[in-house]
Amino acid sequence: MTDVVVPRAEDFDEIAGLLALAFHGGPDPELLEVERGIFEPERALLVRDGTTAVAHAAAFTRELGVPGASVPAAHVTMVSVAPTHRRRGLLTALMRRQLREIRDAGREPIAVLWASEGRIYPRFGYGLAAQRLTVSCDTTELRLPEPAVAGTLRLDQPAARQAELARLYDRVRADRPGWSNRDERWWRYVVADVKSLREGATERRVLLHEGPSGLDGYALFRTKDEWDGSGPRGEVRVDEVVAEHPDAYLALWRLLLSIDLTRRLSFRTAAVDEPLLWLVNEPRRLGAQLSDGLWVRVVDLPAALAARRYATDLDVVIEVTDELLPENAGRWRLVGGPSAATCTATTEPAQLACDVRALGELYLGGAGLGALAAAGRVRELVPGVLAAAAPAFGWHRAPTPMEMF
Repeated sequence: MTDVVVPRAEDFDEIAGLLALAFHGGPDPELLEVERGIFEPERALLVRDGTTAVAHAAAFTRELGVPGASVPAAHVTMVSVAPTHRRRGLLTALMRRQLREIRDAGREPIAVLWASEGRIYPRFGYGLAAQRLTVSCDTTELRLPEPAVAGTLRLDQPAARQAELARLYDRVRADRPGWSNRDERWWRYVVADVKSLREGATERRVLLHEGPSGLDGYALFRTKDEWDGSGPRGEVRVDEVVAEHPDAYLALWRLLLSIDLTRRLSFRTAAVDEPLLWLVNEPRRLGAQLSDGLWVRVVDLPAALAARRYATDLDVVIEVTDELLPENAGRWRLVGGPSAATCTATTEPAQLACDVRALGELYLGGAGLGALAAAGRVRELVPGVLAAAAPAFGWHRAPTPMEMF
């Protein structure tokens, strides 16, 4: 067994083969070409047994929307270990080295990932920062009100409208924790429509909404044809909905829920506070189920806590433990509010205490400080501080895990 090494760009196909083995996929040249366009070999880590790739982890260089800001975040991805090499400490070695390299580079105060299994990453300090709703519903009895302001709906191919979608996405993203930035490479990846991923459905389409000021909403979706003895039973599969105004959002969903010859709809990355829940006439028929989404790891504690904004004024001393990155351990005075924040080391008595994982859970404003305290994850050392500090860590919109990476 060799040491952990940085792979070359030409190792991508072999790495993709390892991932396919670990995640029970098969070879797909079209998908490989799409994913090759976003691969960053200089940010990858590879373990070989002889000449065979047996473990891998990588990261994408992107920014993540957080309360009141956009923060550079290592988007951890492509993590896998060959079935023949499990239980040998390879994942631990990769995760530890990756965190150390992110910290030492000094560019990204946090790391973020999607977890194949929620039990894997807490041991490396990742906390569940953004949950998601999966919607799977029968649309036949769902009704929505009319938009207050009429607009125009059009259908097109996503790639043909990429530049317009990107501009709208950037405007909306500024206020949405959990949304990652998308440069040209990432937009090409988003609008790519690999046939093997359609699962029997149509090509992806974009539904555009134009209001008085132009394009102010879009939805990426596809449909799947199905019939039974009683007639059409088609399904609408929604990938993402981006709307700048409530009327655009409402108009998009009115059409998505009423496409001819369809009777079902699915949407797997809805927000916990998805407005649709408050618009439909019968919300329980949405079949919404709660699941985990984004997991955040605070890598540079003072930089991370100073980078986001806080819903109310806050001045608190927190004692933090961090076994993997000891630079984060100690007492920190966090002073912040809606417009600015600072976080500095201090010798003042601690008022709250937690591990670094809890800070990841709080970071996007999705987890409640009170809920973590009730779970024993945060300890109140000075009576009354918990209730005073809790509102500050929230935000006016729940974080949304917009896309899987």
